[in-house]
Amino acid sequence: MKKLLKKLLGLGIATAMCVSLAACTPESPAQDPVENITLVLDWTPNTNHTGFYVALEKGYFEEEGLNVSIVQPPEDGATTMVASGQAQFGIDFQDYLAPVFTSEENIPVKAVATLIQHNTSGIISLKEDGIDTPKGLEGKNYATWDLPVEQAMLKNIVEADGGDFSKVNLIPEYVENEPAALQQDIDAIWVYYAWAGISCKQAGLDTNMIYFKDITPEFDYYSPVIIANTDYLASNPKAAKGFLTACKRGYEFAIENPDEAAEILCKQVPELDPELVKESQEWLADEYKAEVERWGYIDQNRWDAFYKWLYENQLSDEIPAGYGFTNDYLPE
Repeated sequence: MKKLLKKLLGLGIATAMCVSLAACTPESPAQDPVENITLVLDWTPNTNHTGFYVALEKGYFEEEGLNVSIVQPPEDGATTMVASGQAQFGIDFQDYLAPVFTSEENIPVKAVATLIQHNTSGIISLKEDGIDTPKGLEGKNYATWDLPVEQAMLKNIVEADGGDFSKVNLIPEYVENEPAALQQDIDAIWVYYAWAGISCKQAGLDTNMIYFKDITPEFDYYSPVIIANTDYLASNPKAAKGFLTACKRGYEFAIENPDEAAEILCKQVPELDPELVKESQEWLADEYKAEVERWGYIDQNRWDAFYKWLYENQLSDEIPAGYGFTNDYLPE
C-alpha cells in the first residue's frame, strides 16, 4: 500500500511539473497566413519572364509567405484580369497602357516595376535587303499590325532618317514565324530582339536590327512592365513588397546565372526550345537591369517623355506627369 501511494504521489508531482513547465514555456508565434497571388503573363512564357520561374523554383515566393500562380492571358489581355481583380499582378507594355490611363472608367491599374530597363524592340530585316537605316524601308514590305501608334512611330524614325514614309509598303500581316516571313514576302518586321531576333539568328539568317530607342529618345519607353491592381496594393502593401522582393531575387539570379536560369525556365515550361532559351537568356542578362542599381526601377523622365510624345502627336489624351507607375513597392 505504501509503495502504491509513493508511486501515485510521484506521478502527481511529475504531472504538476509538466503542467508548470508548459505554463512557463512561451507560446510559439502564430505564422502569418499564406497569401495567394495570381500573376498573368502578357504572352506565352519566354525569357522576359525567367525571373518569375526562378523565384518559383528556388522558393523565393514561399519565403515571403506567398503562393504564386503564373497563368497565361485571356484574349482581352492581362490588364483586364488585373483590373477586375482576377489577378493581382500582370505583365503589359507602357505603350499599350496609354488607353488604360486615359480611360474615363478610372481603371485600377498601375506599373510597379520594369522587367527590362530599356526598349529592346526594333525593325529586323535580312542584311541582303540593305535596310541598315530607317530610310532603307522605302520600297520595302513592312508587316504592320495596323495600329496608329505603331505606324506613327515607324513614320517618325523613317522621317528622322530623311526618308519618305509614304514609300514604305505597309502589308497588314500578323507574323508568328519571323524567319519564315523574312524569307518570303516580308522585308521588315517589328520584333523584340531577345526572342524573335535570336530566333532568326539560330535559323542561320544574317540580319540588320534598327532599335527605336537609338533613333528617337522618347521611344526608350518601358517594355514590358509588371502591373498591379491598385486596390490590392493599398490593402496588401506587405504582400506586394514581398512579391516584388522575390521577383528581384529571381531576376538577379538570372543575371548572375543565365545558363542555370535558362534550365529552370525550360524545366518549368518544357515546350520551349532549350537552345533558343539559352542564347536569349545570355543576351538578356545584361538588359534586365542594364546600368541601374535597383532592379525594376522606372525613371519618371523617360516614362513621361513617351506619353508626352503620344499627346503631342495626337495619339493619346494627356497623361499627367508621373501618372500610372510607382517605385514605392520595389525592394531597395
